[in-house]
Amino acid sequence: MARELTEAQVREALKGVRYPGFSRDIVSFGLVKEVAVEGRDLRVRISLATRDPQVPQQLYRDCREVLDELEGVGKVDLDFDIREPEQSGAASGGAALQMAIPGVRSVVAVASGKGGVGKSTVAVNLAVALRQEGLRVGLCDCDLYGPSVAHMFGSRERPGATEDNRIIPIVRHGLRLISMGFLLEDRSPVIVRGPLATRYTQQFLRQVEWGDLDMLVLDLPPGTGDIQLTIVQTVALDGVVIVTTPQEVALIDARKAVSMFEKVNVRVLGIVENMSYFECPSDGKQYYLFGEKGGAREAERLGVPLLGEVPLEMETRERSDAGEPVALDDPQRSKMSAVFRNIALQVRSAVGV
Repeated sequence: MARELTEAQVREALKGVRYPGFSRDIVSFGLVKEVAVEGRDLRVRISLATRDPQVPQQLYRDCREVLDELEGVGKVDLDFDIREPEQSGAASGGAALQMAIPGVRSVVAVASGKGGVGKSTVAVNLAVALRQEGLRVGLCDCDLYGPSVAHMFGSRERPGATEDNRIIPIVRHGLRLISMGFLLEDRSPVIVRGPLATRYTQQFLRQVEWGDLDMLVLDLPPGTGDIQLTIVQTVALDGVVIVTTPQEVALIDARKAVSMFEKVNVRVLGIVENMSYFECPSDGKQYYLFGEKGGAREAERLGVPLLGEVPLEMETRERSDAGEPVALDDPQRSKMSAVFRNIALQVRSAVGV
């Protein structure tokens, strides 16, 4: 005679089901809201926010597969609670819907499929370029494990707090900033598991006194993990910028990132190809160290704009290390500043701010 199933066994089985496009399972993401075991019969309630009918269909098939394999299982009842995702006025084309973050007009994420492609450099200089265009801009460093925004802005200040315990962001070059780098010593590692990382992310988004902003730029961690899903379920994103390098190994991961955001109905505003080429200062010849035009081909394949090709320049690295992003320069005099200003103009136009 088979032993009766337990809730713990059911939840353990459901840990084998990943959210489509993500690397984390639905139990860890908190999508399994209820498990009821009555003898051999099961009832499982799953709650998620999506407009893509393929997502619940895929989850249903995957859940049935793992649950049907449980020893002694009888009737399996899967109940899906599918909600409409929150959406901002800019993303919906109207102004009637409530903003996800009070006072913030639009939210744009900068993401990458893998680390080491210069995502934070692009996010920082994009935010600066938008500010140089006269917008009120905030930058939230959501990369808890590898925060770099504090270093790139040359600040080690500690955020303050309001009387009602809301976090006061750091202000540099007219931008409002928050990063784990402002809260830790230089050599202090961030050692947190998924649920705590989710909590920190939500605090950065919800408990920071952002004030009135035209755009909040989110510097996401690389990859497709729990922080990304927390963000798309917590904030109404108006779009995402995908950063890659020209080489195929980076483009493969960029495709995964694009697929992830498509699964959760976040618009891909375009691709930024970083480290596109190196221009020799002596003769002006361009050397394609990581491959040529990979970003352009990928953008065409995905049907999204190529927002810019950012050269590999020592000045960009030096200015980032000095806490003075290169986009602060006059784009009429600085080639690198002009590249980031052009990217910023396209992003601004795409989200309508």
